Amino acid sequence: MTDTAAAVALTPAAQDPALPPAAPSGMPALSRFGIPLGLAGLGGGWSAARSTLGSQVWPEEILYGAAGSLWLILTAMYVSRGLRRKGAFRADLRHEVAGPFASFIPLVGILLSSHYSQYLPPWGAWLCMAFIAALAIVAAQLLAHWVTGGVSMQSIHPGYLLPVVAGSFVASIGFSSIHAHGAAVAAFGIGAFFWLVVGTVVTVRLMTGGELPAAAKTGLSAYLAAPATANIAWMVSHPGPMGAVQLGLTGVLLIMVLLQVMLLPEYRKLPFTQMFWVFTFPVGATTNYAIRWLAATDLPGREIYAWTVLGLATAFTLAIAARTAPAATAGPN
Repeated sequence: MTDTAAAVALTPAAQDPALPPAAPSGMPALSRFGIPLGLAGLGGGWSAARSTLGSQVWPEEILYGAAGSLWLILTAMYVSRGLRRKGAFRADLRHEVAGPFASFIPLVGILLSSHYSQYLPPWGAWLCMAFIAALAIVAAQLLAHWVTGGVSMQSIHPGYLLPVVAGSFVASIGFSSIHAHGAAVAAFGIGAFFWLVVGTVVTVRLMTGGELPAAAKTGLSAYLAAPATANIAWMVSHPGPMGAVQLGLTGVLLIMVLLQVMLLPEYRKLPFTQMFWVFTFPVGATTNYAIRWLAATDLPGREIYAWTVLGLATAFTLAIAARTAPAATAGPN
């Protein structure tokens, strides 16, 4: 992609004249929610380890607690910014690169309420449903903007899979956590539909539209987030022996893991920014499913493999966290 095309891709979509122009801080403001999302995703991995490997409860509680605290702080900051500028959230939704990341806010809420619903019945269940409804509203707003010509084909990136695909699968997981099986299956169906539809559009753009701008390349990890969350959603809504659907989804996840390995040279070219937190949720979700899958098999040494995967995912997230503070003090990204 030429420098001119990259600049166009990073420019907010055309907006209603009544709205103020999109704030230049919209992209980093939304991408910061990748931090609590990644911490909650890793917390899910440790939760799976507690139920299958007998790990202590404190790692997952620390991760969920940190995710919840950061989410509350970032949400308060984001809402405060929105109150100061009328139409700020709507403008961010219309940003061609950052728009899909608006789904991070309710996504984190679903993960947190799903976890804490075990301690706060029935409030946790009501909160979970409220966040799922919020995600549905955000996803519907994004879809309405997309299908009415609000984005150019050149600006589309894999992050467009997050609100309607991974988001729907996370909603399915949330419904399963509050024992709403029918709703969980319905949410899974929504995710599967948009995985086919939006996934096709995204892949065609990547194959024919030239190289992504650097700001959007971390979104390639969404190719891993979609099958990882799909596998967890199906497994928790269909406990018991693995059937054909679970095996098929596992195969998709494996090829997407290999894709991410092949993309490592591209990722290594990117300068470190807070956008690297976008990588942590797919890694955490994949770890979560890997631990559950290994527990359901009779593979020799499966506990060693599970602890190894969990250790690597934890080390990766800690490495991202260790680099975030120096990058933040160096200036805005």
